[in-house]
Order: sequence, then C-alpha cells, then structure tokens
Amino acid sequence: MTAKLILRGKEYEVRAGMTLLDALKKSNIVPEAVIATRDGEMILDDEILKDGDVVKLIAVISGG
Repeated sequence: MTAKLILRGKEYEVRAGMTLLDALKKSNIVPEAVIATRDGEMILDDEILKDGDVVKLIAVISGG
C-alpha cells in the first residue's frame, strides 16, 4: 500500500494512510515550499494519502 509524490521529475514512494504533511516530512520535502495536487485538484497537508495516489508537487518560489 503505497502512494507516490512527484517533485521536479523525482518520485518518492510513501506509505498510504499517512497524511500529506507526514509524507512530505518523511521525504525531506519542506511542506511550505510546495503546492500538492492530486487529479488536478489542490490538496491540503492533512489529506490522508490512499493506496495508489499520485500527488504532483509544484515548487513555490517565494521572495523576501
């Protein structure tokens, strides 16, 4: 039971059943630096990942 995170062409396999936030942390991806989409729709950090999910991550560039 796995889900996939895709960021800049790199794939990260994570366990299904965890939240998006936990999956990002486990993959060493800074949650504030990405927007997550599944099936073209934005999902939030507390979304539970299901088996077979493919989540595309879009890097957010912020200046200061």
